[in-house]
Amino acid sequence: MGALIRTGSRQLPVMQEAAQGRQYLTFVVTAESFGIAIASIKEIIEYRTPTEVPMMPRYMRGVINLRGRVVPVIDLAARFGRSKVEQTRRTCIVILEVEQNEEQHDIGVMVDAVSAVVEIADADVEPAPLFGANLRADFISGMGKLAEQFVILLDIGKVLSIEELAILGEGQAAVTEAQSARHAAAETSGAPAS
Repeated sequence: MGALIRTGSRQLPVMQEAAQGRQYLTFVVTAESFGIAIASIKEIIEYRTPTEVPMMPRYMRGVINLRGRVVPVIDLAARFGRSKVEQTRRTCIVILEVEQNEEQHDIGVMVDAVSAVVEIADADVEPAPLFGANLRADFISGMGKLAEQFVILLDIGKVLSIEELAILGEGQAAVTEAQSARHAAAETSGAPAS
């Protein structure tokens, strides 16, 4: 183990795995290990309950106030099509910087627990599997080998694509609006809503 990175009141161990690689923050979501390149990470904060925003997709937990800025918080488990993250004392929000149309956006991702900062040699990164990862293939930039285990390295630009999130949000809002209209029409006519 090497240096420590301070994140709020916690310290994360930096494990030196190999030279000629990149550093990744590793964390757990629904019992699986994932990694994000350190270059995308702004900070890690303790979990705080986001303010819910009406008509948002299921994976969007809401927004938080981060030193006067509104930062959306995405539940990574729900984004991956799994059950939402259940809050525990180890639950964290990782604040990431995502670039879209030459603009920087801060987005928080809710994770079950943060593990460590590790360095993974380029030679120890395998291509993403074509099947069997229970995750969209375009979300995975590679599989990092740590000892005898693999860490799923995320392509955060794809996972948090601002354009895709906006399109999904608009689609979810349209579905919710259509359901509300059907229920209102059914209440007016006295017929059961479908």
